[in-house]
Amino acid sequence: MKISILSKIAFLFISAVSIFTYSQRIGDSKLVLGKTYTVNELKAINGFIRCASTENERELQAKYPDRMSDAEFEAWLAPLIENSKANKSQNGGIITIPVVVHVIHSGQAYGVAPNITDTQVQSQITVMNNDFRKLAGTTGFNSNPVGADVMIQFALAKVDPNGNPTNGIDRVNLCKAFWTTDEVNTTVKPQTIWDPTQYMNMWSVQLGGASANILGYAQFPSNSGLAGLNTSGGLANTDGVVANYATFGSSDYNDGSFILSAPYDKGRTMTHEVGHFLGLRHIWGDDDAADPSGLVCATDYCNDTPPAHKANGGCVVPIASCTAGLFEMVENYMDYTNDTCMNIFTLDQKARMTAVMNNSPRRLELKTSTKDIAIPLFANDAELKAEKNCSSVTACGGTASISFPFSIYNRGTSALTSAIITYTINGGASQTYNWTGNLVQNRYAVFSITAPESSTVSAQITSVNGTSDARTSNNNAVASAGGFTTTPTASSTAVTFTLQPDFYGSETTWTLKNSSGTTLYSGGPYANGVANGNQIVSLPAIFTQTWNLTPDCYVFTINDSDGDGIQFYGYYNVKDAAGNILISEGATNFGTTQSKAFKVLVLGTNDTSGSVKNNIQIYPNPATDVLNITKVSNKARYEIHNAVGQIVKSGEINDNQVRIAELIKGSYIITIKDKDISQSIKFIKK
Repeated sequence: MKISILSKIAFLFISAVSIFTYSQRIGDSKLVLGKTYTVNELKAINGFIRCASTENERELQAKYPDRMSDAEFEAWLAPLIENSKANKSQNGGIITIPVVVHVIHSGQAYGVAPNITDTQVQSQITVMNNDFRKLAGTTGFNSNPVGADVMIQFALAKVDPNGNPTNGIDRVNLCKAFWTTDEVNTTVKPQTIWDPTQYMNMWSVQLGGASANILGYAQFPSNSGLAGLNTSGGLANTDGVVANYATFGSSDYNDGSFILSAPYDKGRTMTHEVGHFLGLRHIWGDDDAADPSGLVCATDYCNDTPPAHKANGGCVVPIASCTAGLFEMVENYMDYTNDTCMNIFTLDQKARMTAVMNNSPRRLELKTSTKDIAIPLFANDAELKAEKNCSSVTACGGTASISFPFSIYNRGTSALTSAIITYTINGGASQTYNWTGNLVQNRYAVFSITAPESSTVSAQITSVNGTSDARTSNNNAVASAGGFTTTPTASSTAVTFTLQPDFYGSETTWTLKNSSGTTLYSGGPYANGVANGNQIVSLPAIFTQTWNLTPDCYVFTINDSDGDGIQFYGYYNVKDAAGNILISEGATNFGTTQSKAFKVLVLGTNDTSGSVKNNIQIYPNPATDVLNITKVSNKARYEIHNAVGQIVKSGEINDNQVRIAELIKGSYIITIKDKDISQSIKFIKK
C-alpha cells in the first residue's frame, strides 16, 4: 500500500489500516450514485463522506418519479407520529428486527479484509442494541432528559430464506475487489438480498473507486398512503443499509481479529444508517439550499433536536449557530461527529421511528418476522454452498480444467471433522470427494472440484462425521463456470492494446508472450502523473499499440513494482479488429503481477469447405445435428467457439462425431486437437 497521498498526493490512509485504497478528491467534486456532488453538498468530514443516504434518496426519486418526495413522506408521516404519541398503546412493546449481514468479499480467507469475522459482525449488532435501547453501563447510555430508549432491538437471523439454520451472516464472493455505490445498488444488492419483509438487510463491503471515502448509506422508508404513489414504496431489491467493512463493528469488543479504523471504529456508522432506514433525517435538515452562505438550519422534523447549521465533525463543543441559546446536539447519532462522541436518539426521533415501524411497507412486516427464532438443531448438520471461481485463464495449453469451489458450513452442534460429498460433472458418472477438517458451529471451509472449464458440477453431502446428515434440505449445490472466464478468442490477427497507467506509471511494466514463452512485445515503465498540491492535474498518457499476431495462444502479464496493482482510474484492454474485448482490467489491486491468456484463431475463406491441411475434414457443412470428422485418432479433442470467441462446447471426439444439435443457428469454429496437430475449421449450424 502506498504512503498517503495527502503527503504524496492525497490518497487516503488511516492509521495502520487503509479503509479506502487510493481515495482521491479531484477539485471540489465527488461522483456518488451516478451524480456529481460538491464536497460541501456531501458534507465531507476529514476527507470522508460520513453518509450518502440523502444522495441515495435523491437518486431513487429521480429514477423512480412515483416514489415519494421528501415533502410527501413528511406529510404522510406527521399525523402518524401524532397518533402514536396520543395512543401509546399502539406502540406495543419492544420490537426485535431480524438481521442478515451480507459480508461481500472477493475470495479472501475468513478474517482477511474485507471478509470480516463473525465476532466483528456480532459487535455491530451489540452496538446497535446499546444505542437504540440506551442500555445502562454501555456507551449507548445518556442522562439527557430527551434521550430515548427507542424500544427497537436487533438480532442476527437464525433461519435462512429456505428454512434452514443460519447465524445471520451471509458470506458472498462476488469476484470483485471493490464496489462503487452505483454498483452496490445495481449488482451487489439484487444478487444477495434476502426477503426485505422478513430481514433487515445489512451489507459490509469494500467501497472503492469514486465511492472510496464513503462510510455508509441507507435506503429511506416510503409509503403508498398517498394517491398516485408507487405501491411498492420504492425498490424492494435494494432496501437496506450499507457500510464500508472497516466501519462495521466496534473495537470495544475486539478479540484481535477486527479490521477497523478510528475514528469510525465504534459501530456508529451503522447506528446512523439504521436511523435513516427507520425514517430519521440528519439533524441539520438536509436542505442544502436553505442558506447560500452555508448555514443550513433546516428542520429534521424533531422538535427536541435543536437546529444545526451544518454537519459537525470530530468531537466538538456545541455551538448555537441557528438560534440563540439552542446549542446543537453534536452527540446525536444523526450528526457526523466521531463515533466516540455520539450517544443519543431523542424522544421525537423515537416517535418517528415507531411510526415508520408501524406503518411503512417492509418495516411494518419486520415487526412480525420470526426469522430470529431458532429452529431445532442437530449434532450432525452440514450445509453445502457453491462458490464462484474468480479466475481468468492465465496460461496456454490444451482445454482448460478449472477449480469449481464449494463451501461447507457446520450447522450442527458437534464439531464437523469429515464429510463425504458425491458429485457429477455434466450429469456423468457419480464421483466422491472426501472432506476432512475441524469446524466449530457456523464456521466454514472451502474446497474445490476440478473439471473442464465449461462444466456444471452438481454436488451433494451424503455423510457427515461418519454418519448420515440429520438435515438434508441444505445438502445440495450446483456450480458452473460462473465468474470464470474461458479463453477469449480474437477474430483477427491484428489486435489493439490500450493501457492507462495509474498515477504511478513508473511502477508499471508488461509483456506479451506466445505459447512457446517467447516475448513478442513489452513496455514500461511509464512517467508518473502530474500533481498540484492535493490535486491531480493529469494521469500519465494513454499508451496504445497494435500487435500483429499469428494464430496461437498468448499470455499478457502486467507488473506493478509497488505491489498494489492498477489503481485510481488505471485500466488496460486488448481488442480485436471487430472491437471485441479479449482481456481487460479496471482499477484493481491485483498485487505485484497479473496474467491473462487469449487466443488468435483466424481462418481463410476456403476453410468453410471443411478441408484443411493435414487432411482433417468435417462434413456435412452446413450441419444440423452431427459433425462427422475424418482422419483423427481416438484421443482427439475439440473446442467449438461462437462468433465472439466464446467456447460453447468442448470434449473428446467419439466415433469420429461431434453432436451439435443443441447449438443455436449461426457460424462457429471447431478446433480439433490430435496429438501435435491443431486445426480450426469454420462451419455453419443450420
